[in-house]
Amino acid sequence: MKKLIKEICRVVVAFCIFWYCKIVYRVKIIGKEKVPKEGALLFCGNHRTYLDPPLITVTAGRRMSFMAKEELKSSPLMRFLCFSFDGIWVKRDSKDIGPLKTAMKLLKNGGCIGIFPEGTRNGMEKNDGKLKNGASYMALKTGAKIVPIGIQGPAKPFTKNTIIYGEPLDFSQYSSNKIDKEIEDKVSEELKQKIIALTNQKI
Repeated sequence: MKKLIKEICRVVVAFCIFWYCKIVYRVKIIGKEKVPKEGALLFCGNHRTYLDPPLITVTAGRRMSFMAKEELKSSPLMRFLCFSFDGIWVKRDSKDIGPLKTAMKLLKNGGCIGIFPEGTRNGMEKNDGKLKNGASYMALKTGAKIVPIGIQGPAKPFTKNTIIYGEPLDFSQYSSNKIDKEIEDKVSEELKQKIIALTNQKI
């Protein structure tokens, strides 16, 4: 019964969020056809506001679990959204690898994970332009492709906002049981450049 309730919540909430974004934020979707219909994927984009995770979740065309910081549990709305969309709570700066194991298990089974490699909203501005290596690590360990995403617009009601999906990035040639830090950094840098290019793409 709980599974059925969750599935109903997911469908209804996704429908409401999609049309809310289309009407209130005038969201335009570009490049959705580039998202593979099958296979493990990591969805990684720039992070502006709390609107970004549900926006990606309802426009990507793939069922995914988003990784969300544990502090958001204090919000009843965020708890409900994580319940509806199988969110994975992450305690930042913690040594608990449980959430990472959960995400990688899902990827190894052909599922999808959404994660903001900036680590926080506008993270590149706060981290000297660098991305966190979580996404690159998971891609290298599981062989999952990364779908770069650029989200444009002020995220204010009745202004134009656009979400752009790029070509999937395949780093499987670097996959290994033992991940070299230099390779992790290389993958993160390439991902960063793709996200920046999509974020600045003229439409």
